[in-house]
Amino acid sequence: MPLSGVEVAKHDNKDSCWVIVHGKAYDVTEFLPEHPGGQKIILKYAGKDATEEFDPIHPPDTLDKYLDQSKHLGAVDMSTVAAVEKVEDPEEEERQQRIKDKPLLEQCYNLLDFEAVAKKTMKKGAWGYYSSAADDEVTLRENHEAFHRIWFRPKILVDVKNVDFSTTMLGAKVDIPFYVTATALGKLGNPEGEVLLTKAAKKHNVVQMIPTLASCSFDEIVDAAEGDQVQWLQLYVNSDRKITQRIIEHAEKRGCKALFITVDAPQLGRREKDMRSKFEDQGTNVQSGQTTDNSQGAARAISSFIDPSLSWKDIPWFQSVTKMPIILKGVQRAEDVLKAIEVGVQGVVLSNHGGRQLDFARSGVEVLAETMSVLRELGLENKIEIFIDGGIRRATDIIKALCLGAKGVGIGRPFLYAMSAYGLEGVDRAMSLLKDEMEMNMRLIGCTSVDQLNPSLIDTRNLGSHVTPVPRDSLGHTVYDPLVPPSFKPPKSKL
Repeated sequence: MPLSGVEVAKHDNKDSCWVIVHGKAYDVTEFLPEHPGGQKIILKYAGKDATEEFDPIHPPDTLDKYLDQSKHLGAVDMSTVAAVEKVEDPEEEERQQRIKDKPLLEQCYNLLDFEAVAKKTMKKGAWGYYSSAADDEVTLRENHEAFHRIWFRPKILVDVKNVDFSTTMLGAKVDIPFYVTATALGKLGNPEGEVLLTKAAKKHNVVQMIPTLASCSFDEIVDAAEGDQVQWLQLYVNSDRKITQRIIEHAEKRGCKALFITVDAPQLGRREKDMRSKFEDQGTNVQSGQTTDNSQGAARAISSFIDPSLSWKDIPWFQSVTKMPIILKGVQRAEDVLKAIEVGVQGVVLSNHGGRQLDFARSGVEVLAETMSVLRELGLENKIEIFIDGGIRRATDIIKALCLGAKGVGIGRPFLYAMSAYGLEGVDRAMSLLKDEMEMNMRLIGCTSVDQLNPSLIDTRNLGSHVTPVPRDSLGHTVYDPLVPPSFKPPKSKL
């Protein structure tokens, strides 16, 4: 017999805390101190239906995996559950109006357009998580602006009637040299989450990298793939190596074709937009004297398991538990690429985590130029596959990376923004726009295939200057959401 809402409602405090998720009750009392997002957010829904808060952050199998079966209390008669009282929010009403008034999809002509629409239509906390970066966000901006310091040296009078920009990445044949890189919490932007990215990747024959911290479960994302669609796994290494091994072995069994180990996040960076929006959205009252870490934002709330002791000595262990190619994601200097070759991994991603980790880390494309110069000197340029991510917003950025020697590039945030603003159709259009740009710009530099792209087609003399030529990229700077100081309390009325 199902539990009644009245019975569940009795357990509404830290000494006895039950919550309802998808029509089932769970006793999370013992879990409260361990919750990465702090106790307060759970206690807000103690004795109530927490589904709406739970879904965007957690894959649907989270409770089955991490909460002991003895704490699964069974079905609840939802007709007896009191609705969670919703306070009227003028800000939310304004957001809903902006969603109704948003531009037509056909009015988005480039990837930055999707970001501009998402900024005005996403929930504040979701935007804070997606758009935030470390500290002063200098590296976030540099990732994009670095590409503006590379200039083309086009060839002319080349027959460019037929252009083919298909290639292979880690043995996978793709129609264009980019992949959907791993980004967490897809359901913050769209209720269907990462599955939408899977569908778009299939349509355009590009690879999807599945994130450890997806909102959808790993199996949901794999099940959404069709036919021989290629997927890779991005891995945050758990302090418990048994859990890590189980994740890797399951991914390989389900058909994942490569393992991307994130190596630039022994600790999550301070992402102040995320922290500030989370602080405000949770309604935390620091004056009350209650200690909570909700103000650390969504990033901290989902990442406490990451192992800060991960080191080069662990690589042989990974090689012993999988036959998948191993790629180190987050390499930031040429010396570490040489080490990666030495230990026998199959690839690296030159990346600074989208500017979300160490501020003033150099852009992936700058590290790429440095790295390929060293590898060519040593005759090692074909020993390892090199990818980059961070700041890629145009097909010209992809072409520049390939001219320098990258095998392909990862694109993350732009597809999240397209998905948040327009769903699957948005991601589809974003990928189509990149293909259109790619064809046009390949023709304009005088190349008909990826293997013709080479360093002679670009001028990188200013790449390391870290100064953006004037006039600046007005579109990028218009879309960029600047950091803001803390808000003052509104003045008290004198009436």
